[in-house]
Amino acid sequence: MHLFYCSDITTGNYTLNEEESKHCIRVLRLKIGDIIYLTDGNGNLHKTELVDDHPKRSTVKILETKKEYGKRFFSVHMAVAPTKSIDRYEWFLEKATEIGIDRITPIICEHSERKEVKINRLEKVIISALKQSLKAYLPKLSETVKFNHFINQPFEGQKFIAYCEGKPQLLKKLYTPKTDVLILIGPEGDFSPDEVEQAIKKGFIPVSLGSSRLRTETAAIAACHAINLLNDE
Repeated sequence: MHLFYCSDITTGNYTLNEEESKHCIRVLRLKIGDIIYLTDGNGNLHKTELVDDHPKRSTVKILETKKEYGKRFFSVHMAVAPTKSIDRYEWFLEKATEIGIDRITPIICEHSERKEVKINRLEKVIISALKQSLKAYLPKLSETVKFNHFINQPFEGQKFIAYCEGKPQLLKKLYTPKTDVLILIGPEGDFSPDEVEQAIKKGFIPVSLGSSRLRTETAAIAACHAINLLNDE
């Protein structure tokens, strides 16, 4: 199954952009009559037939559309501090998309070493992972925001902050399956005690992800996987 992301899919015939056309014809060597799938990232999965194999503007005919393909009964929003090495943050985005995540917000904290990220670059990582994992819902990547501003935003669901100090309960013991969830993951130096206190006052519950000390991106993946696993039980 070959999946392509096209945000502006229309009914009838659709012409892929130059980048996707090149991948379809030059890389995958697909030909007229081959079946490929398209998604707009909003849950629509289109089964299509290749009717024009031009390497710069290949065209497909939409044969069938499945709506809400792979729709889940819960949502996962993770606010994760950007890592000093952007490659590690990109790795988190890729793997979280494959596992299942709905929204990611980069947050800037007191101990953050990286203050900026290139949203366009990170979105390309997410789109690539979407196609690789054959999903029809594209996770939303929000603009970078400061920690103290972010925790004041409204959220309907359970709110957790992963924190190394103290003896908080494990995430898996506090999370209620089938519930929307927002999880805060701090930078390499962790959240400051003041940030944790602020978050608690805003309704975030401190949680542990296990006995091991984890890197930012590892902690984020561990939390994302735990939520998905608990909802699969």
